[in-house]
Parts: sequence; structure tokens; C-alpha cells
Amino acid sequence: MTADPDGLPADLRLDCLGRPCPVPVVELARALLRLPAGSVVEVLSDDPAALVDIPAFCRMRGHDYLGAEPRTVGHALRVRHAGAQSPR
Repeated sequence: MTADPDGLPADLRLDCLGRPCPVPVVELARALLRLPAGSVVEVLSDDPAALVDIPAFCRMRGHDYLGAEPRTVGHALRVRHAGAQSPR
């Protein structure tokens, strides 16, 4: 587990560095399918599209986008699993 600046631990970290769109969103979606509601996932990505795609995915699926933190390479984007996912 890792913690964000607010101290909320991440239950899973997905390393998507060097992997272009749509890989970060696809990996996040797969991870959320196997995690319980309330879980926090941190996605490491250096793809600029992830800064748009992951928040949009969260809005469409009802998950909580917790924000992005700049890293030396890319960003750490954090998402809280809100429970059952709505159909697409």
C-alpha cells in the first residue's frame, strides 16, 4: 500500500509508465472489476491522455476520481472504487 498526501492508502498501484492510451484506462477498469468497493487504485502514467481519460472514465462509471499528483516521470492518478459499475 502507498499513501497519498492526505494519508489515504492505495490498495493497488498500476504501473502504466511507457504504455500509451488506452492502456492506463483499460488496466484500471480490469483492476476495479476484481477489487471491493472503497478500494483505492493508483495509476502511474506518463501518457498525457490519462489526465483526461481517467477522470472521464470515473465520471462515466461512477467512481471517485481523487486527483493526480505529478511525479518525476508522469503522474500518479488515484481512483476510489464506488461499487457496482454501470453498464456502458
